[in-house]
Amino acid sequence: MGAVPKIGAFVIAAAMLASAPPRLRAQPAEFDLRAASELPQLRTLLVSWHGRLAAEYHGRGVRPDAPANVKSVSKSIIAALVGIAIERGLIKGIAEPIVTYFPELRRDADTRKPAITIEDLVTMRAGLESTSGRNYGAWVRSGNWVRHALRQPMVSEPGGAMEYSTGSSHLLSAILTKASGTSTWQFAQEALAKPLGFDLPRWSTDPQGIYFGGNDMLMTPRQMLLIGEMYLHKGRAGDRQIMPQAWVEASCEGRARSPRTNERYGYG
Repeated sequence: MGAVPKIGAFVIAAAMLASAPPRLRAQPAEFDLRAASELPQLRTLLVSWHGRLAAEYHGRGVRPDAPANVKSVSKSIIAALVGIAIERGLIKGIAEPIVTYFPELRRDADTRKPAITIEDLVTMRAGLESTSGRNYGAWVRSGNWVRHALRQPMVSEPGGAMEYSTGSSHLLSAILTKASGTSTWQFAQEALAKPLGFDLPRWSTDPQGIYFGGNDMLMTPRQMLLIGEMYLHKGRAGDRQIMPQAWVEASCEGRARSPRTNERYGYG
């Protein structure tokens, strides 16, 4: 899912404690979270121990039940929804070319664009110039985010080098909208949030009403913990298989390497 220094990374990492080697799993007498207060940018820290919330820290003025903007962790949620959509047959598969959803790519002067696949988007290897970083402002100020992202020049071959781009995740949101016949928010509610026992707040959309695919999702830390533990348990929550186990395993397999951090990146 990618190593990102966001609130979700703390929660998912906490959920992963349960998978530690036996010598590390002995429960201490108590969890001392006093050091958390010395990290001024840390809003929330949850410690889940064998499926039980064993300790939690909330910074000054932070309500435990208040949804937070989880920023680029939104990309991991979008990737999860893509896996569910593929399992349901709404998207043909990870190798499906995105020209199926954006036929205008056939008319693009760069003949490489019709070869971009769902997997290229979810692994940030579309080959399109990034809409993140210095290009982010122009992208979100454009009148059509999908069109702007698709019109970016190619800087590498599809499936080649990783180019971190929020626009790639937003294209996946547009694909989910077309494939499911509903909004990304509605699909996320029905396919992910409700089965985990919570409501997902609406978040921002682009000028065409497509929910932002790579930023601005709103979730509480405990909701994020549920998602982290779902990944830990191979897509299961209780007795229900919410995400395909094969997709969870594939998501955590590095397929690209970030040119900025040299970290490996999987599906979202």
